Formats: sequence, C-alpha cells, structure tokens
Amino acid sequence: MSTARRPVAVGAFSTLLVFTLFAGDFWRNLLSWWGWGLIAAGLVVGSIVLLVRIRPPLLWRKLPVTLGLFLLLATLSIAWSYYPGASALGVALQWCTTIVALFLALCLEWPELLRALSHAFRWILGLSLLFEFVVAAFIRHPVLPFWTDYGTEKVPQAFYWSRGLLFHGGQIQGIQGNSNLLAMVALLALVVFGVQLADGVVRRGWGIAWLVVAGATFVLTRSATIIIAAVFTAVVLLFALWMRRAHPDRRRPVYLTMLATVVVAVAAVWAFSGQLLKLFGKSEDLTGRLDIWHSVTALASQRPTFGWGWVSYWVPWVEPFTTLAVRKGVTYLQAHNAWLDVWLQLGVLGLVIFILLVATTVKRSWFLAVDRPRISVSDDLPYTSLTLLPLLLIAALVAQSAAESRMLVEAGWMLLVVISVKTKRAAP
Repeated sequence: MSTARRPVAVGAFSTLLVFTLFAGDFWRNLLSWWGWGLIAAGLVVGSIVLLVRIRPPLLWRKLPVTLGLFLLLATLSIAWSYYPGASALGVALQWCTTIVALFLALCLEWPELLRALSHAFRWILGLSLLFEFVVAAFIRHPVLPFWTDYGTEKVPQAFYWSRGLLFHGGQIQGIQGNSNLLAMVALLALVVFGVQLADGVVRRGWGIAWLVVAGATFVLTRSATIIIAAVFTAVVLLFALWMRRAHPDRRRPVYLTMLATVVVAVAAVWAFSGQLLKLFGKSEDLTGRLDIWHSVTALASQRPTFGWGWVSYWVPWVEPFTTLAVRKGVTYLQAHNAWLDVWLQLGVLGLVIFILLVATTVKRSWFLAVDRPRISVSDDLPYTSLTLLPLLLIAALVAQSAAESRMLVEAGWMLLVVISVKTKRAAP
C-alpha cells in the first residue's frame, strides 16, 4: 500500500503506539497495570491486523540474523531459567514489543516513521509540561500514581509521579514519572524536530517552537545520564557531517580523529572522574549504580555461559530479584546497564549476540548517514538530513545503555528493532 493511499488511521495508530511505548508509565500511573495491559494488548492486536492488511514485502534475507538469534536464545532460555514462569512472561512481552516494532519498521516508510515519532513526542512533552504546571500551581504537593497503596507514610521519592518541582527549576518527571525517561524523550525529540526542520517538512516557526519546548524540557529534567548521552550524540552528529563533506579518498583523517577522541574521552573520564561526578551532582557510587553493578556481576558470574534466563524487566516477586538491587527502600528492576543485564539473563552467549546486533545496526546506520553511494537507493529515504535519523537515534540509545537497561524493553527495544530492520532492508 503506497503512502498516498494509506489511511490516516494508520498514522494515528502509529502515533498512539509510539506514545505508549515511550510513556507506558503514564498509562500505568493513570489506569493501573491492568489498564495499561488492556491498551498494550489492543495495540499488539492492531499491529498484527495491520501487518496482515497492508502486507508489506517480507524478504527473510533482509531481516537481521542477529535479531532472530537473540529472540531465539531468549525464548529457549525458558528451558534452563531459574524462574521459568517469569521468563515465559518476559519472553512473551519481548515478542509483543518486537511485533509492534516490526509493524512500524515494515509498514511505515521513513518519512511516516519520522512523523509518528514527532507527533508522539509532542504529545509527551506537551502533556508533561502541562501536568507539571498543574501539580506545581494548583495541587502544590507531590503526587503519587493512582490506584497504588504503598502501605507506608514515608514514601520514597522515587515512587512519586510528580514532586511538583517545576517552579523550583526541576527535576521534573513529566507524565512518565521519571526524569531520566522524560529527558530521553526530550533528547530524541531534539533529533527528530531538528531533522524535520533541516529538511523543511515543517513550518520553520513551528519547528523552532517545538525545538525550544524539547530543549526546555531537557534542561528542566536535569538528568546527568541523558546529558552525557546528548553530548555523545552531538559528537556523533559532528563526525557524521564531517564525513559527509569529506571526499571518499580523504576519510582516513576523520576516522583517526574519531579514534583519538575516544581515547582522550576515556582517559579524561578515568583521570577526572571525581570532578565530573561533582559537576553532574552525582555521588561517588553513581547514585547507587556501582553497588547494583557489583551485585549483578557477582550473580552473573554464577551462570556465566547461558545466564539465569530471560526476564526483560526484573520481576520483584521472584528470587534473585527481590533483594538484588535495593536502595533507600526502592527495589530497582534493572541492572542500570543493558550489557550487564544481557549477561545476567542470557550469559556470555547472549551478550555476544546482542553486541553483534547493536554493532551491525550502528554500522549500517553510519554508512546510511555518511556514505549513501555504497547502499541501494531507497525512494522513501532520499539523501537528506533524514538519513542521519537512524544514526542519531541509535547513538542516543547506545549512550543511554551504559547507565540504563532501557534498550532491552518497551521503547528502547522498539527503536533498536526498527532501526536494525529498516537499515538492513535499505542495504544492498
């Protein structure tokens, strides 16, 4: 089905799908896990129905082998899982997210995907600022998620939906109830809105206005993790633009400079880690992350080859997750590092496959952005700023993965699958 003939409803459905994947906590906080479950189930069914109706050309050789291997290993891990019931649930959710990601990758062309991301991010940013304004101006006290009883008078700060800090300069949490998640949306929105503005697909004033909204939201979240991700993404953008301008025979200096930049950055972090932590307002244990990483590493070492079994989000009602990462009364449900999380759940074998999945996706995204003549021409992806979109999105995901495991679940996994599949299909 061509873009011109595709019904408007597909675009609206895609926007709702992206919104829900990035703002799942909004539905969970507003309607409970049961309400979110009904919405999620409806979106999965809708994705399957649209896949059947649109019938996009499915060339199996154009699907990433590493993606299939990772999903296969995660599914098989139920057989040796320490918690088979939780693994079955986690694998089911992983497949559901993959299905909706395949709908977005196979049924939407690049401009349509850009538009769906743009509309969803505008809704998230707009509603987040409105929500924080209402809490700060009218409610004037922190707000907890609906339908939740924490059974204690002293509720940990991490449990609040909003702490009403808008008029105090942040740290705002938005409709997602998490400053890091809102900051990541703001960063990705800066990428998406910037691409739209550069390619002239939105009115200049409108595009600049939304860039300001995304930038203001990013600043108000005060997320150190995503600030670092933003710097990394900006550096990737600069090198990509430099590479696009360089003659094919004169690109070695660019790669050498990239390598030197990585070496200098690693050395600087190693030498000035204390000062950098103070600059970002972080404690020496990286807000408890070092303790979590130590616990996860110790546990992963007990089953190093195949792991404890895939579970996606950690489930707090089964061992060993009940006490694996507890800090200030909060039980965290991730390793705060995607690579450690994969090693814990699928062992060294799963980690190798995951590294290959991400590395090949980054490689294809890089050449799609900087070396257009080396890949086949795609009618829906002209050589404009739009070709930078996959690279910048995956760069932000990779940077975030060092301190968060979000690449493995919901919106993070969706973006990884979409970029992996679409760049593979664009390759010769």
